[in-house]
Formats: sequence, C-alpha cells, structure tokens
Amino acid sequence: MTKILMVVSGADHLTLGDGTAHPTGYWAEEVAVSHRVLREAGFDVDISTPGGVHPTVDPISLDERGGVDEAAAKGFRAYLDSLSDELAMPLPLADASADDYDAVYIPGGHGPMEDLAFDPDLGRLLTALDRRGKVVAALCHGPAGLLSASDGDVFPFAGRKLTVFTNEEEQQGGLGDAVPYFVESRLRELGGLVEIGPAWSVKVVVDGNLVTGQNPQSSADTAGQVVEALKVRSAA
Repeated sequence: MTKILMVVSGADHLTLGDGTAHPTGYWAEEVAVSHRVLREAGFDVDISTPGGVHPTVDPISLDERGGVDEAAAKGFRAYLDSLSDELAMPLPLADASADDYDAVYIPGGHGPMEDLAFDPDLGRLLTALDRRGKVVAALCHGPAGLLSASDGDVFPFAGRKLTVFTNEEEQQGGLGDAVPYFVESRLRELGGLVEIGPAWSVKVVVDGNLVTGQNPQSSADTAGQVVEALKVRSAA
C-alpha cells in the first residue's frame, strides 16, 4: 500500500521577532482536510512530529478569529477527534525512514516556522525523498519545513517552482511584521521560484515531485494533487 508520512509541527508557540511567545500550533483544516483526502484515496497515512510529541492545534483555526465558521470548525474537530489516538502517539520524526514512505506531506499553521524549519531529521528525510523522486508536499506555512533541507550552501529546492503562505497574507490575516521571518521571502532568498495567487485564493503548484499549496483554502486541492502524483508514479 502507498504510504504517506504527514509531518506535523510539535510547536505550541512561535517566538516572535521581539522574543515573545505567541501561542500557535498546526492549522486544523490543513491537517483534517488533507488527511481525509489522502486516506479516502486509499493511502496509508502515518503522523509524525519532532520527538513524537502530541501536536497542538492552533485554537484560532477552530473559530472566527481564524476566519472559520462554526459549522466548518465542528467538522474539523470531529475529524481530528477521529485521529485522537494517532495524534496522541505520533511517530518520532527521527525514527522515520525515506525507505518506508512514498511521500511526505507537511501541513501548516505557524508551528512549522518554530520547529520544522530547523529540524535536521526532517532535512535529511526531505533530501532523501527528493533524491529518489518521491513526492514532497507542503501546504501554507508547511513549506517552512523545506528550509530544514538547506545546509547553508545548498538548498535542494532552489530553482524549483513552489508556493507558500504569502507575505501579503501574513500581513492581512497572519501575524504581520511580528513574525521572526517571512517564509515566502526566505524561500525566495534560497532560490525557490515562488509563484503566488491572489490572497486567500486556491493556489497549488506542482513541479515534478514537489507539490505545494498556498493557504488553508488550498488544502483539498493540494492533497488532491498529491493523490494524482502518487497514482501516476504507481502506474509507471
């Protein structure tokens, strides 16, 4: 069976530019919707976090502060509740092997900016998967996790087309200039060919085995493109 490793941030805060801690975590819709699409396609999905910690859902991703109406939030809560056992005991990221998975999928929330962006285990995993042509996918702030694959001189995703939660979206509905860095800007600095759509619109970019989505609105489409990419590879 096709196996996907969903790497979820274990951070419960983001250290802002002024050194203060802002409560955060993973974005509910991005985990719930992406996981559902991948599972309904018949794929086996393992959840992993740094250190195997129980990940924290960003509370604003489940109410109107995050632009989420109650009906949608209720659905996200119900799906996440169905994953409670898996979320309570995720696979430690250090124990994940590229040999065991056909794809990695990194959902967002501000959490990845705190931990996944600097996680050497994730960096090794992404580099190994990419070298083998396996699917590497990231959504919204999830592409911050791609930064972990940079060794300072080489960034495996330089020259590759991708998208990410934009600087504009960060200013409009994120944390604005309070963030320690803008993920879009950091990816551009490392040579990523960032393509963006209008703020809060659905935008997915596929470049070979690299699949990225711009924002929470792109959750279902990003996961859907991963499904298609894996089907093509399994048929080859």
